[in-house]
Amino acid sequence: MGGAFAAGSRGDGPAARGVEGAGSGAAAGRCPRVEAGARPDGEPAEDRLLLDLRGRVRRIPEIVVLDEHILLQGFIEGRTLGRGTAGALSARHAAQLGRLFGELVALDTGSIDAPRLCVPADHPGDGDSVAFLEGLIAFTEDEVYGRHADRSGSLLRELSLREGALDGVRGRARGLTGRPFTLVHGDLHRLNFVVDGGGDLWTIDWELAMIGDPLYDLATHLHLMRYSPPREAARTARLWAAAVHGVRPECARGWRDDLGVLLAYKRAQSVYTDVIRGAIALEQPGTGPAWSRLPVTAHRVREVLERAREPLGLDTVPSLREVMGAYARRLHGREPGVTASGP
Repeated sequence: MGGAFAAGSRGDGPAARGVEGAGSGAAAGRCPRVEAGARPDGEPAEDRLLLDLRGRVRRIPEIVVLDEHILLQGFIEGRTLGRGTAGALSARHAAQLGRLFGELVALDTGSIDAPRLCVPADHPGDGDSVAFLEGLIAFTEDEVYGRHADRSGSLLRELSLREGALDGVRGRARGLTGRPFTLVHGDLHRLNFVVDGGGDLWTIDWELAMIGDPLYDLATHLHLMRYSPPREAARTARLWAAAVHGVRPECARGWRDDLGVLLAYKRAQSVYTDVIRGAIALEQPGTGPAWSRLPVTAHRVREVLERAREPLGLDTVPSLREVMGAYARRLHGREPGVTASGP
């Protein structure tokens, strides 16, 4: 059994959620990551999950139960670890991150009672790491690429994101080692770690939590944290392995061989989400295109394309000028190679 938990909506807006998140319409066997969307009864299940984790995962937001229908999530006072690329965590924070990794893998498929987005038939079998990653790949193709193909298909194709671009990652996924499924946070980056007044590290924003391959948490963390220099990423990987070995050694099976496959997926998936997010952000409904942000958006997108060159099988990466041109044509509503008429 595996699958994503329903979660409370945050401030990303429906367009961004349609890119990064999931939704309840996944096909059988393609159980997505968590969508930031309320349950039908309006109750955000992230709070239910946090309530379920109380006493089992340290330094997470407190949940106050007013009655069976009203839960209040506490606010963690402090500062986040910040944005962008940065160096190593402090020894204290690294140790607390290691404990978090251990606490997560201690929670197996039968340990969580919070509701999930997917019906049981959509859950990959416990330990089927191949099906887990294939489901994520299929979701990226269907719910990210497919959903936005009508509006952004030309933009995606100009930037080398064509149908079948993830086939290389899918082929590599078939060689994954099976690992027992556990609770996965799914979004362990700098802005989701808060340092309180006493210097301790808290973990927030659990709306992407799911049951799945525990190695996915490490891959997502390394991809999003972008440790510099690279040896810090290797050190964090060893920290994860040591923490997992100390709690459930079977959950670390094959991690050295498989980490690169999951990182390849994350790099490729980020191109899809960043390309479409960039287009949405540039449109600024009601005020016209934000041309002043076009160079920054194009630079960011070209950077993620460069990082995903190998997993996407790209011989070349579009230049900064080519990326800017693709976005400009989309904002003008023109297909590549078509000259607009009129003044």
